[in-house]
Amino acid sequence: FIVVQNGVSLGGDIIVQTRGNFVQNDDSGTISGTGTATLNKTTPTKNDWFYYTYWSSPMADATIGGVFPLVASDRRYSYNAANFVDNAPTDEVDDNGDDWEIASGIDTMIPGVGYAVTAENSGTFPRTDDIQFTGTFNTGDIVVPITYNPTNLGLRWNFIGNPYPSAIDFAAFYFANASVVEGAAYFWSQAEPPSASNPGNDVLNFSQNDYAVFAVGTGGAAGGSPVIPNGYVPSAQGFFIPALASLINPSQEVTFKNTMRTPDNTSNSQFFKGANSKKSSVSTINPLENRLWVNLTTDNGVFNQILVGYVENGTDAYDGMAFDAPKLLNPGFAAALYSSIANDDNRYMIQGKGINTISEDEVIQLGFISTMSSDTPFTLSIEQFQGAFLTDNTIYLKDNLLNIQHNLSDSDYTFTSEVGEFNSRFEIVFNAQSLSTDDIVTDANTLRIIELYDDQVQFNISNNLTIKSVSIYDLLGRQLYNFEGNTSSETYKLSNLSNTAYIAKVELSNGAVITKKMIKK
Repeated sequence: FIVVQNGVSLGGDIIVQTRGNFVQNDDSGTISGTGTATLNKTTPTKNDWFYYTYWSSPMADATIGGVFPLVASDRRYSYNAANFVDNAPTDEVDDNGDDWEIASGIDTMIPGVGYAVTAENSGTFPRTDDIQFTGTFNTGDIVVPITYNPTNLGLRWNFIGNPYPSAIDFAAFYFANASVVEGAAYFWSQAEPPSASNPGNDVLNFSQNDYAVFAVGTGGAAGGSPVIPNGYVPSAQGFFIPALASLINPSQEVTFKNTMRTPDNTSNSQFFKGANSKKSSVSTINPLENRLWVNLTTDNGVFNQILVGYVENGTDAYDGMAFDAPKLLNPGFAAALYSSIANDDNRYMIQGKGINTISEDEVIQLGFISTMSSDTPFTLSIEQFQGAFLTDNTIYLKDNLLNIQHNLSDSDYTFTSEVGEFNSRFEIVFNAQSLSTDDIVTDANTLRIIELYDDQVQFNISNNLTIKSVSIYDLLGRQLYNFEGNTSSETYKLSNLSNTAYIAKVELSNGAVITKKMIKK
């Protein structure tokens, strides 16, 4: 990185590589001279030519055709926020399809404005592309219009971007413009090809689930790829941000300033749609803060991540998008994980809670939606965590549908699901006692399940207890058998069961119930 206090006089060439930071401090500083300034940017790996990257020019005089000369002319777009009208705000899709506009090759890339561009449709994939911006670096105040359509019922999306040849601190940008925009940035992090099942105005449309998000007060959560935004907007990066819902005048402005630029050698390490580091995340500045990232995955490529943070100035209610960032869901997605807020119908990808509300009695409600076939195995896992409480306490997962408790700190949890939305199927808790309903009080290790011959299965209980009843469920929670018992060892014939996993729920003579997974071989 290079930091210049005032102006720059180019007698030669300055080349800033993809992770480099070139910073000018004084807003009145200029760039002059006969030399050339260049910023090189390497894209993340793209699986095919139609994978988009969101760009913003660090140059004052770059053109679309000059920067992307080999990309098809109908695959370079700008965004008209005033045309976005979503009267069904659950899908985040423009009703009449005129929000995205083709950017002509002769169009100047306006500083601070975002552009969406695919790769060149030639060569082999997967691959990265090297993009070069050449001209005069932007510096000083960059003013960018923010607008919206008053008839829009959804979020008031605007497509802007970093105008400098360095990363910027998104928090610094937000605090300088908090009277105009929300405190959450949405970065395109494409992991899936377009599909006819995704809503939109084209035959094939992209998944909204592929956006990674950073909320100033709580932190970042990964989108389509497992890259967690770190709070910095890299050079040449475009991103979406909503205008405040409370605005009355649809003609507003935000200002980028040199004081937002980052003079270091680490802040420009990410670039979306991806980055090299899976573990990058917001740093815990306050030692009392705790953050937990949870992933939902499948073997066939589904990836979802949520963040729940116990942070300064957060509350358990909705605190604005700087703390609570909604998950963008639309019909056609495969599956989704989200957190919820009491008395709030929204689904959240990032949820900020009160810094002092985390305790052994805390319960985090997780919702789950699936549109996939019932035999698809899903996995819930901890991506990472921060904070003293989460370091010192075990993290448990409760599956309320199957009445299963699982130590998520020790291992991932795998399950299947019917198609539908389940707002209260899962909970995260931190107290082993809270794992027990009134009837789940006995260690599952005291129950032995032995498969005999001819579909006979034996259930044995120790501790001088007897078996009162045995119920068998499949992994969708459907009861298949219900038997009575009166001894410490009972054998039942379980015919017509395929070779897979089931749940045995055994009620004992003392009223306790043991729930245990069994696998029929």
